[in-house]
Amino acid sequence: MTAVQHERTTEELRALAEQAGRDLEDADALDILKWAAETFGDRFCVTSSMEDAVVAHLASRALPGVDVVFLDTGYHFEETIGTRDAVEAVMDVNVITLIPRRTVAEQDAEYGPRLYERDPDLCCALRKVQPLQEGLTGYTAWATGLRRDESASRASTPVVGWDEKRQKVKVSPIARWTQDDVDAYVSEHGVLTNPLLTDGYASVGCAPCTRRVLAGEDARAGRWAGRAKTECGLHG
Repeated sequence: MTAVQHERTTEELRALAEQAGRDLEDADALDILKWAAETFGDRFCVTSSMEDAVVAHLASRALPGVDVVFLDTGYHFEETIGTRDAVEAVMDVNVITLIPRRTVAEQDAEYGPRLYERDPDLCCALRKVQPLQEGLTGYTAWATGLRRDESASRASTPVVGWDEKRQKVKVSPIARWTQDDVDAYVSEHGVLTNPLLTDGYASVGCAPCTRRVLAGEDARAGRWAGRAKTECGLHG
């Protein structure tokens, strides 16, 4: 693995990300992750919602023992926690579980119960955005499973870009993939997936804010259904 020669400045990292986004646009997902592993070493991690373990599996091939960061919001389906535990047990990764500063009970006491119904943006900020912000402190680059075909808001996702909010390099190695590509990879490599994906859910988030999708809906339609909200705030 190529060692990082010096602590890059923010401007150097931004330029590196933008150049890599151009250079790697047509690269294979595994090659994108190999670039990240060689460039950042143990300052690189993967985040996973445990909807599936495709990116974690890819990253484990590029960087065995890679850190896989999971946000335990306190509202997950049992199947999601089970998927996390299975990934940790069978894959060559180091699963790191982040938890919010407040338990669900503590949040209920401070903000009132079912904050996710009254102010879902605040709930996401407290239970997802803030913990991830703190959890990524020790990393220079992080990978996501974002895909352009998931929704209009993700259609321009670069394979490598600059995360302005966190001042980090953001890698989306399967940005150009379709659902068929994901399914083919899962089938070829026997990758773990959340059981809910075979029970009508196309995208899996917190249980109170996720429903099954209907015929013809996009993959994100089951998240915060009936609201204008389409993202939790982690990616924008």
